[in-house]
Amino acid sequence: MTPDAFLSLLHRHWPITLAALDDGRRARFGDALNDLAAAGNGKAVERALRTLRMQLRALPPTHPVARELSGTVRYAGVPRAVIVDRVMLGALLDVFADPPPGPGELRRAAHERLWETPALGPADLGRDAVRDPAAAGLIRLSHPGLADRYPRFQFAPGTARPLSVVCRVNHTLMAGKDPWGAADWWLGRNRWLAGIPAELLGAVPDEDLAQAALELVGGP
Repeated sequence: MTPDAFLSLLHRHWPITLAALDDGRRARFGDALNDLAAAGNGKAVERALRTLRMQLRALPPTHPVARELSGTVRYAGVPRAVIVDRVMLGALLDVFADPPPGPGELRRAAHERLWETPALGPADLGRDAVRDPAAAGLIRLSHPGLADRYPRFQFAPGTARPLSVVCRVNHTLMAGKDPWGAADWWLGRNRWLAGIPAELLGAVPDEDLAQAALELVGGP
């Protein structure tokens, strides 16, 4: 991963990354950002980036930044004449001065991101769907003032028939109690699968998807 790709990854997920760091790591992260801004050669850039990555080791494995940096995604090192995107770095330094977002802000941001995924509404389920989507183990995302949404990946292409493996995995993920968390698992990069589970439906064996979900919850 190049330095600019690393900064871009941080920029996309900055609020939830900052909020996930404790005070000590957040302070060291800020120092490393300033070191990176002042770095004038490849070695100094490499040291600053290495420090940034060290602080990110505390992120939970389900965090989108942690998923991108773990598994097969490795930092490839820095060439001697590396050029860091100073505009993006400056943007990170600017927002770093603000207090981290609170739990409510993080929850709203995560919900808005997941709400945008292609989905079916209650009227779209029709005859193909079971009478009670919740009982079937489907993820139902509720939004104040709007109709419920059922993420599209849960259904066979072109139909409203639930995929059995999705219902099985949703049961493992306790989607009935935490539909947003289950949706985030399906739509985020998974280290065990080296991909995004929702995009791997039909491309990898169903047992691999089921096992990846069990790995998350600590099952056998």
